[in-house]
Amino acid sequence: MVLKLHGSPMSTCTRRVATVLKEKNVPYELVTVDMASREHKSAAYLETNPFGQVPYIDDDGFVLFESRAIARYIAAKYAGQGTPLLPPPGDLLKLGKFEQAASIELSQFDPSTSGLAMENVFKKRFGLETDQKAVEQYKATLSGKLDAYEKILSKSKYLAGDEITLADLFHLPYGSMLKVQGYDYLEDESRPNVVRWWKDITSRASWQAVKDGA
Repeated sequence: MVLKLHGSPMSTCTRRVATVLKEKNVPYELVTVDMASREHKSAAYLETNPFGQVPYIDDDGFVLFESRAIARYIAAKYAGQGTPLLPPPGDLLKLGKFEQAASIELSQFDPSTSGLAMENVFKKRFGLETDQKAVEQYKATLSGKLDAYEKILSKSKYLAGDEITLADLFHLPYGSMLKVQGYDYLEDESRPNVVRWWKDITSRASWQAVKDGA
């Protein structure tokens, strides 16, 4: 049975999973969740994901939610095909670097970029007012974090070393929303290694295939 990806085509987290599925050459069926009608908050949906969020996968009866957990599962299950996105299980040094990079995305990058998206994009969709003070704080925080990225990427091609991993791909959905909001943080020539890295990962066929919809 083909893997089913339950989510919204333009959802950041749905596209995060779809990118990994493309990298691993795993066919999937997108089962669209109607966010406008709040299907993800229905009693039936909450039985599958009690947090009422997208996406989740159904892999021949095995159900899993949380986009980064899904990505790890896919990369591990299909380790022998497509792009290797996880370090070899026995290589503790590479595993440590990968977990460090994955933690950096989740703890250092995501809070500011998802926060900006919430204030500048998602709130407007629901007719809510943008908190400009929060926006300025997110912008200042992100700028400082990317200075640290520049240092890391001056020493390696990707965040966990010289091979691309899930940690790099995890940045794509919210990172791509910065330009939509008029921010050039990832294309600022004062951070040439960040620019190089961002151009590299955004040009991948996997992201190009799903950037406009999973």
